[in-house]
This record gives sequence, C-alpha cells and structure tokens, in this order.
Amino acid sequence: MKAKELTLLAGSEETRRTLDTQLNEIIGDFIRIRSYSVDAHKVTKVHNQLIILSSHLIEEEAKEYIGDNCTVLVARRIVNFLNIDKIYSVARGEKVLYVNDFPETVQEAISSFEILGINHLQLIPYFPGKKQQEQVKIAITPGELDLVPPYVAEVINIGPRLIDITTIITILNRLGLLEEKQDQVSSKYISTITRLSKRLGDANQEANKISDHLKKVVNGVNDGILAINQLGRITVFNEIMERFLRIPMKKAVDRHVRDVVSDRDLYDFIMNKREEEADGYFTINSMNFMVHRFMIDPQGTVVVTFKDASETIEMEKQLKRELVKKGFYGKYHFEDIVGSHPELLSTKEIARKLAKTELTILIQGESGTGKELFASSIHNASPRSNGPFLAVNFSALPEDLVESELFGYEEGAFSGAKKGGRKGLFEQANGGTIFLDEIGDVSLKVQARLLRVLQEKELLRIGGNKIIPVDVRVVAATNKDLLSLMEEGKFREDLYHRLKVLFLQLPALRKRKEDIVHLIHHFIQQSNQPSINLEVEVLERLKEYDWYGNIRELKNTLDYMLAVCEENTIKVENIPNEGFFQQAKKSMKEVAATLESAEVPYMQEELSEELSDLVDIIYKMQRSGETVSRVKISEVTRSGGRFLTEQQVRSRLETLEKMGLIEKKRGRQGTRLTVFGEKTFHMKKRQ
Repeated sequence: MKAKELTLLAGSEETRRTLDTQLNEIIGDFIRIRSYSVDAHKVTKVHNQLIILSSHLIEEEAKEYIGDNCTVLVARRIVNFLNIDKIYSVARGEKVLYVNDFPETVQEAISSFEILGINHLQLIPYFPGKKQQEQVKIAITPGELDLVPPYVAEVINIGPRLIDITTIITILNRLGLLEEKQDQVSSKYISTITRLSKRLGDANQEANKISDHLKKVVNGVNDGILAINQLGRITVFNEIMERFLRIPMKKAVDRHVRDVVSDRDLYDFIMNKREEEADGYFTINSMNFMVHRFMIDPQGTVVVTFKDASETIEMEKQLKRELVKKGFYGKYHFEDIVGSHPELLSTKEIARKLAKTELTILIQGESGTGKELFASSIHNASPRSNGPFLAVNFSALPEDLVESELFGYEEGAFSGAKKGGRKGLFEQANGGTIFLDEIGDVSLKVQARLLRVLQEKELLRIGGNKIIPVDVRVVAATNKDLLSLMEEGKFREDLYHRLKVLFLQLPALRKRKEDIVHLIHHFIQQSNQPSINLEVEVLERLKEYDWYGNIRELKNTLDYMLAVCEENTIKVENIPNEGFFQQAKKSMKEVAATLESAEVPYMQEELSEELSDLVDIIYKMQRSGETVSRVKISEVTRSGGRFLTEQQVRSRLETLEKMGLIEKKRGRQGTRLTVFGEKTFHMKKRQ
C-alpha cells in the first residue's frame, strides 16, 4: 500500500517550522509530510497531493506551487495553546496589544482567545497601519516581533497559531484514514492538551505556594496592610486590617476601597493621587493609627500601612532604653545650658535653628565652653532625636585606634581584630548624630577618610571591600584655629569647608561674667552639699578672674572649695591660690613682641663658621622674599665655596632649630629665622 502524503505551504519560515512540527507529532507516523515557506523556498510544483495552506492570505502566492490533480485545504488555526501559560502571567484586567500582520489574523486570534476562555485581559487589536492612541506597555504576538510598536515595554511571544483539531480530522478524511486513525489521532491530541494542563497545574500549584507564603508573611507582620490597584480595588487586606477595621478579609478583597473605608478623611488620604508617599494620623474605631501611604509601581498600585500609635510610642521608648543602655544618647538639652547673658541666649537661639536642619555643623569655642553640651542639645532638638548620639574625642584617642574606632574593621584586618569584625562609630550612629570633638587633632590620613564619608555618605571598613551606606549627621567641634592649621598644611581645606556648612561660635566665660553666679549655684545644687553657703566676697573675687579654662575651670574651682571649706560655708580663704588658675596663652604676636624687646640670651655653644654662613644665607633669602628650602640653600652653598648637600643642609637646619634660631614651616613660608635668630645675626655682624 502506497504511503499517504501531504504538502504544507506556509507564509513565513517560522510558521512552517511550527506547523510542520505539530503535524508530524500527531499524524507523522502514517502520513509523509513535506512543507515549504512561500517566503523562503524556491517554487517546486506539487502534483497529485493534498495541499494544506496555513492561511487563505497566502492563496495567491501558493498557486505557483500547486500542480495537477491537487486538493487544496485552507487550515483553520487557533492560538498556540502550548505557550498559553505565558499569557496567564499577565495580571487580570491589564490592557494588552495583540500584534499580527493582518486585521483578519488579529481578529481570528482574539476570537480563539474567547473560545479557549482566556478572558482575563483587555485585548486590543494591532496590525501595521493601525493608529494606536494609547501607548500600551504589554503586547502579545504570534512571532511577529518586528511589528511590535517601540513603546511596548514587555513582549510575550506565544509563537505562530496552531492547526485546530477540525482541520486535522478533515485531513484524515481527505486521505481516507479517518475511520482507521481517528482514535489514535484523538489520543495524541488529547495527550498534548493533558501535558499542557499538567504544566499549567504545576505552575498554578507553584503560584499558590508563593501566594500562601506571601499571605503568611503579610499576616505575620504587626501592622495592618492594605493595597489597592489603579482602579481603587483592594488587592491585599491582611488579618491585622481585619482587626483594625472590623471587616472580614473575604468581604474586603476585590471590593472598591470606598465600600470598605467609611472614614472620609482616611478615604481621601488613601486615594490621594497627587502624592506618591505620605504619612497621616487617624482615629478609627476609637484606636489611634500612624498611617503610611506609598506607591510601588508606575501603574498606580498603592500600599497603605496602619501602625497602632500606642505600640509605636512604646517601640520608641524601648529604642530609647536600648540607646541609653549602650550610652548612645544625648544627655543634655538646651534647658541644661545655664546662663542669661545676651550673647549666650543668642547663641542658644541660633543653635536651636541650626538643629532643625540636616546639615553639618562646626562648633568653635575655647576649651571648657561646653561644646559637647551644645552638640548634645542640637541632637535632641533635631529630627534625629530618636536616633543614637555618639561622641568621639580625637585628642583622647591614640592615633592607631582612630580609624578602626570610626570606620570599623573586618575579621582578620589586622593583628588582634575581633572575630566577625566590628562596626565603627559611624555605622553605630546610623540614623542619628555623631559628635567629632577636637577635630583639629585628627591626622591628615583620617581627614581624607572623613571627607569621603561626608561627601559620599558611605564608608569602607578597614580590611573590607564592601561599601556601606551611612545616614549620619555630623557635628564637629574644635578649640583650635583651623584656618592657621590649613596654612601650615595640617588641616585639609576641602574638609574644613565640608564641616563648616553651618557654624556656631561659643562665647568664653570671661565675656559673660554675669553668668558666674548662676553657674556656681547650679553646680552647688548638683553637688552632694546643696545647702552650702557662700560669702558675698567669694562671688566678687571669683568674678575678677578671667577663667581661661572657662566653665570647666569654674567647676573644678568650686569642687576644690567644697572640699576644703568648713562649717558649711565657703569663705575667701577657701579660694585656691594663683597657681591653681589657668593663665592666658600668649598669641604669636605677643611672643614676638616679647622677644623683640628682650636681650639676646647667652648661648651655650658658639655658632660655627658653617652655621653662621647658613644663618646669613637664610637671612638674605628671607629679606629678598624668596621661599627658603633645603634645595635652594644647597644651590647657594655650591657657588659660595663651601658646598653642602641637601642631606647636610637638613642636619644643620635641625641644629639651628634646636638652638631656637630658625623655625621650619610647610609650604610657601619655608624655613625662617626667629626673632631670636635675627638678633643673633645682627649681633654677629656687629662683632
């Protein structure tokens, strides 16, 4: 018996491959199938055959292939159900373009979607030449990827449509095989559907697992969670929301939010389209809630969380207790800053205003003026008051510990590093404030790392390779003249400007002596002798001092008097002697003036001729305005007959510096004669 044959003619090569595979799987065991694409193959006449056309749209091109005694059958096609699971991944109600080459094929496909019961999408027909006003973000196409408009963000390629079962039965009938092969073909077709059903079932089962897991997660949190889609319908409503709104989840999900939320103000807050994120405070069923609203996608899905206000307050209290336990809190408030002098009151008012911002602050003030007191008060008056407050004093930290304390380290970063590594102070202060006291004492190496943290809001632990973001407000303080340190090359100019975004100058105690009385009474009340008396003359005498150690010195003085006084009274004789009090530091100008008027002291060793020549060279270069450096001095000695290398010059300069004749400075100032050195030079010239 001669084998049965048929020829398949398709439009595109992709359609030919898809339909050829389908036919061979179902009837290929007993029918020989040849297939051609009118777009890709040369014309080969076919005679005495059953010819299957993939669509009536290729009838004209197919005529060249059809020879004598041929029977032509145009296939009925249906959506490629083998890829139907891709379609079910699109959310219900979503607008989706269906893209194909002709209006007829588009409409046929949309009709077959309806036949298959795929009705959860808003399918919009699209084909070349059709004007599409709305730019839909998702498209489904049977392999026509080049026809998809460029504004589409997601394309689902379900592959070419398949031949339906009625066409396959017709083929069997035309070839005289219907009665013999019908059951076999039906079994194979059903097997294909069964495999698809299993795949869909597995996918559905997996989706249900994920859904159940998400439900457990959403119901496991301690907040009420409500989500709505762009149509205002509720898609998520957890068990906590059931308790808060007293509405069962089954009656809330898939209903419009207006049917569930009766409070008008809350409804308006949830449906507010103008703000993507907002916070509100509402009372519902006699309970107070902190409500947070935010959007999670451009399509307009809104998530609203409800937090019991009483629980929030308790959590904040617990956080405070934890911070206090660790010592990470600001001990002082502006009310703790004692005094009524106008300059102090003005400084406190400025500090209160600066506290409201998130900007870095530099506090300048002499030692003992209360820089940490102000830093702590600024933190407690800021939006970060519920976060940690950490203080680090650079003058009290050894240089080799500063980096690891500030930035932390990873395990094995250095000898003695803790197992598991350690968080630095910046990480521990995350969400709060870090107070960098005595910032003028920090090394240039640490300054560079501090600058990065301030600029990038991120850090790298010692020995680590992971960038860690930090959200910390920096308040720095110094009693040094940072501008002078910058000129000497000891403080980075870029760091200075990063720190001095905002600035606060603290007044010295000698400028507000009226506050001395207030401070003394305050310290007495804090002592273990609150009933102590002071003679009037004691207060008057204490006002006469200039208090170069400021409030700290005043506190130490009072502690001394409380320790030595008798009969519960502080008397004049209890005031320490002159040696107890800090003396004023002389400025460089005052030191220079003193040296200018002083006689040249006796030198323990005479200047050698070589050193005298060096002093002479430095003096002349200094008078001519040149920068004095080892290189230039060496060049001068080369032409003077007594040549000194740079290393030799360095050694001689160190000797002159020890004798007090020169001072070495960085940068353009270079080496210079001291006032004593100039006097020595002139005295030698006169001899």
